Amino acid sequence: MAKPKRRYVCQACGGVSPRWQGQCPDCGEWSTLQEDAPETVFSSKHDLSSGGRPVAFVALDQPVKLPQRRKTGLAEFDRALGGGLVPGSAILMGGDPGIGKSTLLLQAAARVANAGGDAVYISGEEAADQVRLRADRLGLGGAPIRLAAATSVRDILTTLNAMDTPALVVIDSIQTMYSDQIEGAPGTVSQVRGCAFELIRYAKASGAALVLVGHVTKDGTIAGPRVLEHMVDVVMSFEGERSHQYRILRALKNRFGAVDEIGVFAMAGAGLEEVANPSLLFLSGRENPVPGSAVFPALEGTRPVLVEIQALTVRLQSGATPRRAVVGWDSGRLAMLLAVLEARCGLNFSSAEVYLNVAGGYRLTDPAADLAVAAALVSALSDRPLSGGAAWFGEISLAGEVRPVAHAPIRLREAAKLGFDKAHGPSGAHENVPGISYAPITLLPNLVDRVMGGS
Repeated sequence: MAKPKRRYVCQACGGVSPRWQGQCPDCGEWSTLQEDAPETVFSSKHDLSSGGRPVAFVALDQPVKLPQRRKTGLAEFDRALGGGLVPGSAILMGGDPGIGKSTLLLQAAARVANAGGDAVYISGEEAADQVRLRADRLGLGGAPIRLAAATSVRDILTTLNAMDTPALVVIDSIQTMYSDQIEGAPGTVSQVRGCAFELIRYAKASGAALVLVGHVTKDGTIAGPRVLEHMVDVVMSFEGERSHQYRILRALKNRFGAVDEIGVFAMAGAGLEEVANPSLLFLSGRENPVPGSAVFPALEGTRPVLVEIQALTVRLQSGATPRRAVVGWDSGRLAMLLAVLEARCGLNFSSAEVYLNVAGGYRLTDPAADLAVAAALVSALSDRPLSGGAAWFGEISLAGEVRPVAHAPIRLREAAKLGFDKAHGPSGAHENVPGISYAPITLLPNLVDRVMGGS
């Protein structure tokens, strides 16, 4: 029999290298190659064309009863999932340490258990008494949740197969699980992949909804091999700044629903509280209009969210290098927008430091925020406050044109609901929305004239 060969597996991408080296040749990450279990080398080829069990096929047009989603009782959690838990689905949830992943799942498991479903919570990082202590602090001490502290997948699956199929199984976290059939310490690529495969196979066979908590790397991505994200049905990210009270649950992949829906929570003393109207959370403290402040109606899936964009410009002495700092938006897009304002409108930002912030720690990816950012920049540069009852949205091209964006009527209705009486945006997006007047803008110089005029 041939001697087993050593191999080194990248902990970031799962790439295999025959020898150790400082940088992974596949993804370029440094110090991520670790020695994995030796791959068994067989001298003879295997014929897999016979000896297996026949696979039963099901016609796609065959009338069968589709699985019904189970509500968790947390409306924001159900919204991000696409309507609730699908029986037999596997969900991977990631987030920064201390952001509230375990708190959210413990609250969801308590709601499911109190509604009559069987919820199982298995912790590999805490003892069962520690989980009970946290549940008492959250006011969930009376929920009939089945708690366990275990890390062996064999023990977990043996226990689950011996009981009635639960409605929800939470594994916190997958990096702490290990299989005695796989060499390597818990958290390595082979252990994470093998343990996740066995747990997902149990969920598919039994019909239990499985939630796996995953660690994240220093750059915010889910740790472990990327193949883990392909194995599960739903990948969710729990985001937020620990210095702010709000948290956003976002679906990065969802086989059973849309990936652009979000759930908004606020961290309180008794756990996570649902935020039914997140616009009020991100628009607090806007009693007096100040220069450099513009309101943008963002859209997350089907949910409109009004956020405040703040800009500040500081004039520098001649010869000093200006600084550009952005929080909550793309710095490259800010540089492009500043270049368009200088080239098409004649505004001089080259001798001023520019600071841009999205209030409340919110992160924007919507290109419709261009017009609101431009209005805030022009307002800050001219030291003229914008109208406190106006909302701004629209995408700006390199030619200085204001391009139309999707779902303008939804943005207008949300602004009108919160008391805004005027909106500025691209032409052709107007729809008769009661309580708000619409002023279209076609070119970026028109925006400058409107801001200078105090609109």
